[in-house]
Amino acid sequence: MEKFDMEFLKVMSLRGPNIWTYRPVLEAWVDIGALEDSPSNTIPGFYERLSSWLPSLIEHRCGVGERGGFMERVREGTWAGHILEHVTLELQNLAGMQSGFGKARSTPVRGVYKVVVRSRHEEVSRACLDAARDLVMAAIEDRPFDLPATMARLRDMADSLCIGPSTACIVDAATERGIPSIRLTDGNLMQLGYGARQRRIWTAETDQTSAIAEGIASDKDLTKSLLQSCGVPVPEGRVVDSPEDAWEAAEDIGVPVVVKPSDGNHGRGVSTELMTREEVETAYGIALNEGSEVIVERFVRGNEHRLLVVAGRLVAAARGESATITGDGVSSIAELIDIQINTDPRRGETEDYPLNLILLDREPSIRLEITRQGYTPDSVPPLGQLVMIQRNGNVAFDVTDRVHPDA
Repeated sequence: MEKFDMEFLKVMSLRGPNIWTYRPVLEAWVDIGALEDSPSNTIPGFYERLSSWLPSLIEHRCGVGERGGFMERVREGTWAGHILEHVTLELQNLAGMQSGFGKARSTPVRGVYKVVVRSRHEEVSRACLDAARDLVMAAIEDRPFDLPATMARLRDMADSLCIGPSTACIVDAATERGIPSIRLTDGNLMQLGYGARQRRIWTAETDQTSAIAEGIASDKDLTKSLLQSCGVPVPEGRVVDSPEDAWEAAEDIGVPVVVKPSDGNHGRGVSTELMTREEVETAYGIALNEGSEVIVERFVRGNEHRLLVVAGRLVAAARGESATITGDGVSSIAELIDIQINTDPRRGETEDYPLNLILLDREPSIRLEITRQGYTPDSVPPLGQLVMIQRNGNVAFDVTDRVHPDA
């Protein structure tokens, strides 16, 4: 049997506008050798192996122009360079780095192809290209291929190296409008457009974000005082400097109160509806670990909302809800959190998930919440007993359509 192989002659990262597109791409020169004489329809079982490993390839339209177009080409017979292009794109997609643009073109040298794929991150794209070659060769040679392990590695790489979700949303919106983007650092500093009209963004900030406004927004006490001076209602409260001072402030304000860091984020270190001195003083220590100062405020009952304003116009609104578990008379609170809360597909440990996993060893405010109800993480609540786990921070419910049209 003739020995098949695919060899990369060179791989180039084209970071700016190029002959293929105005977006960054990876261009690989690939020698498919003897496979030039063996299109996919001549390789026994190749179609079946490829479609079973990557069933999502059915979504690739290819030149046929309809769903399943690429796999139709594979069934009828196409060449390894073309297949490598589509498998690389799909591995990028499955790794969380969405890519749709690709080309495979023959060269004057027989068996040598230029394979081009959209590249949002050069290192991840190169890894996907290498993995795609290995997968295609395994399908050709009827060898096992550990796709789950490969995808786990590629996803980890994409999670650690690719831009964050906030930046990605802006870049995707720019792409939809035909605006090219360039990543300027290993972080989230991006350039949109070229020349005199180029703009810079960093996560959710732009080159027009006011440094003064950012500084104010990072200080909850200062923000509150400025809003109050404009006549905006704000909860009564003040900065405190000790557990004893926190309880004194709570007595002055009147319980229930909220204790939170003055410069925290994501709801970390926030304890709400505190009633007793022990609760307030414990919450002070939790808040201090998450910020530089601690604020005690009057507790205002209601739902938590976050509003997104772009160019002076409200474009999205999200509502938060408390996280609870229901006792089954058998499982502990820690077990019920994993069973009833952490199985929510919206929860995860990376920023790609709208909600965080609830991990008791990392969340002292949640342990305090459980303690306030007379339980420990190992307690087994009675059947049907509702237990509050987290009162704030679960903001993932889209309520944009409920906002007043004049907002």
